[in-house]
Amino acid sequence: QVQLVESGGGSVQAGGSLRLSCAASGRTSSYDMAWFRQASGKERELVAAMRWSGSLYYGDSVKGRFTISRDNVKNTGYLQMNSLKSEDTAVYYCAARYSNVYLSFAYNYDYWGQGTQVTVSS
Repeated sequence: QVQLVESGGGSVQAGGSLRLSCAASGRTSSYDMAWFRQASGKERELVAAMRWSGSLYYGDSVKGRFTISRDNVKNTGYLQMNSLKSEDTAVYYCAARYSNVYLSFAYNYDYWGQGTQVTVSS
């Protein structure tokens, strides 16, 4: 069983930066990880993902601004968010699944964190 706990959310002005962390308990080797977000009144969307192999995915709206990474020794994933915009305001969730190269980046995550609020003011 894997448990995920996000931290690092908060309020920031447009153009600022935040780094979200996702601390995992339990065995996470060979796991893919991802960051999703859900804005008020909108569907949840995939922001960024990283396969265990290192393959990356970024949503079009965050390419060039956000960076996903992980520290396997610390069992922690990160989402560095730069040049934040008001439209990045959302609850951000980290997610994990046992790695499978045949699965789309967007689906089949078995473990989810509780979410952390990011608010960007213009």
